[in-house]
Amino acid sequence: MLSSWLRVIRVKFLLASVIAVCLGLTINWWQNQTVDIVYGILTFVGVLALHASVDLLNDYWDFKRHIDTETQRTKFSGGTGVLPEGLLKPNDVYKAGIIFLVIGSAVGGYFIFEKGITIAIILAFAIISIYFYSTRIVDSGLGEIFVAIKGAMIVLGTSFVQTSHITVEPILGGIIVGVLSSLVLFVNSFPDFDADKAGGRKTLVIMLGKKKAASVVWVFPIIAYCVIVLGTATHVLPILSLITLFTIPLLMKSGLSLKQNFDDVDKIVSTMGSFVSYSRITGLLLVLSFLFLSK
Repeated sequence: MLSSWLRVIRVKFLLASVIAVCLGLTINWWQNQTVDIVYGILTFVGVLALHASVDLLNDYWDFKRHIDTETQRTKFSGGTGVLPEGLLKPNDVYKAGIIFLVIGSAVGGYFIFEKGITIAIILAFAIISIYFYSTRIVDSGLGEIFVAIKGAMIVLGTSFVQTSHITVEPILGGIIVGVLSSLVLFVNSFPDFDADKAGGRKTLVIMLGKKKAASVVWVFPIIAYCVIVLGTATHVLPILSLITLFTIPLLMKSGLSLKQNFDDVDKIVSTMGSFVSYSRITGLLLVLSFLFLSK
């Protein structure tokens, strides 16, 4: 039973939110040489609860809409398979999603009391978008945009909780990790093309078509790298942030693999894994770049 719950929460994908929170904390450390440990722990709890909520609700709605029962599940796409396999009850998964949403909202509520309206705005966006992500947001073709904004807001919110100020550094850092997370979602939606389309979803890959989408994929990392280079050139980001450029070979390998295998469900699995690794490694290198020099 526990393994089924860990599976439906998609524990391995929580790393994206862990990286985003770590980036917000390390940016604050880089700027101020201090971190409030209690606030940091609470931020991890709240963000991970909200991330778990959106994954649980996504599995529930994809099962109810027969999307996950019509697609070929892989390690990175097609849902967790927990509900189609009957390992958990749909209503239990839905209730768990709501419980995690309440937990995350409660942590956010505490920070609203402590930090004010800025956190209220971020939390309101999170609650509304998480609840409607798997239905109206994805059905409107806004899934990738939501994920990018979510990543950016995690970094900005984490930094704001620590400092009570909005600065340009966490905004740029948030854009980078948000775009990297959006890239993963974009690539992982290729195998689900037919099932998503039949179920009424409108992913970016569906709107573009697989062949064109395989070329558009380069836009995501180009945006991320441009922000990094611009940030270091203007001395907003530390010069060490350029270590993220070392992931370019992995990106090239991943992108070329997608171009060859975008319509082959079996071969694209390793490509999706490569993009996940690329996104996480680049994010982690960005986090590390803020640890070694004070501003």
